[in-house]
Amino acid sequence: MMKHRGFPSRLPGTDYQFTIRRPNPKGVTPIIVRERFRDRKPADKRADNGFVRALLEQFWDQPFERGNLDAGRLSWLFGREVKAYEDQFDARSYEEKLILDLNVIKINFPETFDSDQRG
Repeated sequence: MMKHRGFPSRLPGTDYQFTIRRPNPKGVTPIIVRERFRDRKPADKRADNGFVRALLEQFWDQPFERGNLDAGRLSWLFGREVKAYEDQFDARSYEEKLILDLNVIKINFPETFDSDQRG
């Protein structure tokens, strides 16, 4: 399992986890598509914003391996801001490649998207 060095392990000052320390001995937690409802708690929205910002800073428009990124946190974004890089996607693999959809992030997370970050 690839460990993304320099990626924050959690949202500062909270228990919202962004990465895992080691592979799950019971099997890989699958990435699923989770619906984000408008009435989510402000803390949940801050966690999403922090995770998206960290993903942008680390990967921008480059494909990346799932590695030690938390499946639960990825699931809140999967299918929208984070997409499978290849057609044959194994949701239970730490080695699967993902990619950010910068256009969707710009719409859904305008406060975290700064086009000058990589421009």
